[in-house]
Amino acid sequence: MPIDRDNRPLVRLIAVGRDFDVSRPWLNRVLEGAPRQLLRAVDGVSLEVQRGETLALVGESGCGKSTVARLIVGLYPASQGRIEFDGVDLASPGAFALRRRMQMIFQDPYASLNPRWRVRDIVAEPIRVLKLMASEREVAARVAELLQQVGLVADDGEKYPHEFSGGQRQRISIARALSGNPEFLVCDEPTSALDVSVQAQILNLMTDLQQRLGLTYLFISHNLAVVSHIADRVGVMYLGRLVETAAADDLFARPRHPYTRMLLDAIPDLEMTGKPRTPVAGEVPNPLDPPAGCAFHPRCPHANERCRSERPQAIASGSALVACHAVTEGRLQD
Repeated sequence: MPIDRDNRPLVRLIAVGRDFDVSRPWLNRVLEGAPRQLLRAVDGVSLEVQRGETLALVGESGCGKSTVARLIVGLYPASQGRIEFDGVDLASPGAFALRRRMQMIFQDPYASLNPRWRVRDIVAEPIRVLKLMASEREVAARVAELLQQVGLVADDGEKYPHEFSGGQRQRISIARALSGNPEFLVCDEPTSALDVSVQAQILNLMTDLQQRLGLTYLFISHNLAVVSHIADRVGVMYLGRLVETAAADDLFARPRHPYTRMLLDAIPDLEMTGKPRTPVAGEVPNPLDPPAGCAFHPRCPHANERCRSERPQAIASGSALVACHAVTEGRLQD
């Protein structure tokens, strides 16, 4: 039976994991009799990104969300699992050409732009590398069009990155990402280094570009206020695992997982002034020695013996997918 291309997800991750070797040097291990040490940054993540939507990944620093982004675009190879783009396994022979259809916007606009290049060359680089246009005149016209598309002017192409503010540099980064004509953009905390007023401008720009160009976004952020503004669906990560996935409106109105509830309680809200809140208590466990069972159980006020010994699997809870024993057993109140 043929696959319905319009209904299948653009991006699919199936039980994806990524290990990093953080062992001491080989000679030290031989002399000391120490074993290799592997850090599991991503642990069995499965998710789907539908065409035209914005899926946000949120969580505390070190939870693995940026590693997931780098796995998808090929900056890291997966240690286990499968990553598909438009139904094709990205690890299969011949799949390299599919990577032309995705681009990445990095977190720091001060570090991601070459300070020795003019803006015109920064934006034109993907066009030249991918050989999308035959003549330099076409390339120059396309660069001018892209700069205007992100709210700059064509003459800005003659300047260097240090001549721009942080928000303008991020606009240049977006123009560079769009120059390869991608369908899918991975946005790794693209507003975290910017002032709040500039964040709103960049988010509005990204929303407008998505509507006009039919783009699909994976949006990485630790700022839930930003996520509520741009995301269609939200995935919550903790210690390399995906603990909850839901539509954005549903997740903010009715969070299921205790960790998601704690993250939402930490958002400043004038309407909640004077009301009791549950802070995100405790520290993230050492990823080199993660706890057995549910990774969140050392910090969870609802943990029981099952949580300490058995790893929860994601199950449907209403329209959400939640990996939590307390939810499946009905021990949490809405």
